[in-house]
Amino acid sequence: MQELFHDLGALFLASVPTALLFLVVVVCYQFLIQGPLTATLAERRRRTDGAMKAAEQAIARAEARAAEYAENLRHARAELMRARDQRLKQWSAERDAGLEAARHAAGQRVSSARAEVEAEAANARKAIEGAAAELANQVVRAVLPATAGGSR
Repeated sequence: MQELFHDLGALFLASVPTALLFLVVVVCYQFLIQGPLTATLAERRRRTDGAMKAAEQAIARAEARAAEYAENLRHARAELMRARDQRLKQWSAERDAGLEAARHAAGQRVSSARAEVEAEAANARKAIEGAAAELANQVVRAVLPATAGGSR
């Protein structure tokens, strides 16, 4: 048993430099690799988070601009429709005014033509009346001399 302890002690003494070397490697790894790597990863995470926030803000601004554009487009379309309706009403009013003027002019022409026809009819009646009286006189003269000559 004594020998076993002696062998274990020898092994322990032989392993001390390896353990010390391992501790030096761990400490060097911590300072030379793990520390800068952790700092680099933290910086990367910070930048990534910053880029994500910037991207989210850019998306929010783009969505706001898109909504503003859509609203402006809606207003422009509404304005165009109002202008179109106003133009149609104006054209309709002009058409109605033109039709009314044409109706009025046609009515005046009909009235003047009716007056002319009535005047011509009155003149024709007077001419017929004058001719009827003349024809009656001629008939009377034609009939009376025949009767007047037979009674003598």
